[in-house]
Amino acid sequence: MNSTPRLVVLACAAILLSLTACSSSSPRSRASRSTTTTHAPAQASAIVLNGQGNDLDAYLAAPPFTKQVVDHHHDDAHPNSLDINGQICFDPKNPRRFIAGEDTNQDTTGHPGWGILQLSGDHVGNLSIDEVGKLVPTYQASTDNPENYGCGFLPNGNIVTTDVGNQAAGQGDGQLIVWFGPFDSFAVKYCKIDVGLTTGQGVLVRGNELFVANARADDDHASGVYRYDLSTFPTSNDAAGGCDGKDPTGAPMTTKVTSSVFIKPNQGNNVATPNAIVQAPNGHLFVSSVINGVIGEFDANGTFLRDVVKAKATEKLGAKPFSVGTPLGLGVDALGNLYYADIGIVAGPKGVGPGDATGTVRRVAFVKGKPQAPVVLDRGLAFPDGIGVWTLPAP
Repeated sequence: MNSTPRLVVLACAAILLSLTACSSSSPRSRASRSTTTTHAPAQASAIVLNGQGNDLDAYLAAPPFTKQVVDHHHDDAHPNSLDINGQICFDPKNPRRFIAGEDTNQDTTGHPGWGILQLSGDHVGNLSIDEVGKLVPTYQASTDNPENYGCGFLPNGNIVTTDVGNQAAGQGDGQLIVWFGPFDSFAVKYCKIDVGLTTGQGVLVRGNELFVANARADDDHASGVYRYDLSTFPTSNDAAGGCDGKDPTGAPMTTKVTSSVFIKPNQGNNVATPNAIVQAPNGHLFVSSVINGVIGEFDANGTFLRDVVKAKATEKLGAKPFSVGTPLGLGVDALGNLYYADIGIVAGPKGVGPGDATGTVRRVAFVKGKPQAPVVLDRGLAFPDGIGVWTLPAP
């Protein structure tokens, strides 16, 4: 595993933020090696997944938040493990199937992409995963390494992903891609939708709409949460299915899909760098802003309502993170509890970026509609960047 964090720009200034670490590869089907922290039994309706340090961690979504390391990062001690990072997305039609960024062996013979992962087990302590497929596209000629992040399942069963592209400077060249099944393969067909994302990160699928958070701007694009109409998306990777062009790498790309800004940063809200977006059971939206320690709540139409997480006005980013952390990845359970991956950025002589084991995973509960102070599920983490919520099967 390469211990050098990946860097991602989160503001128009050249502020660098680490998302995940690169690492190395292993066979395509793997059983995990897991570590469990034992606590008193708890009742919960969900399990929260997080990728940090390229481990996959799981937490019971109720105090005392029992933890299991479901899959260790791939190294000599764990040669059959994966390298997990980014947003974690469960298939609504196959609730034990999920997508996550998967970087095994990217420094040698592998490629960054998204693993198609099958979850086994029924409680924190006996969970394991197997990789049954992988999504690996071509990437634009960026000044940075390819950085996978966002994902989502479309109503028709297709998959969408985002990668970050240029981070510190230059025109946006992150990608939005739609993938066509079957997904039990390591050569899945795809069509590119957009190759100009400006630090494209979190994805939300809502009915026939797709939202993508873009944290920064370039000469042609403003930052913000962008909306795409899924009815215009191609249905296959050829011209007959609406994928009628090629991108600069020669990969299939549509010319027929456009987007519009749905939520503008700093426009009557405190979301400075839109990094992730999720929907609550009541239809409201939460958007994270890592650089200033904010999670904003919006109504279904994108109108700002309030901040549910916000750093104190007196706090300055320094050797320690904000008291609420620096929220990046988001997830919501069926009860409306909000979870976030705090990547733990600090400011020091070497600039702005994740500190040494300063990351946390936190939960915001709501009492009579009022957000409570964030509760820490885990701390001392290495650049946690994405959240996934698995609804437990009914007993």
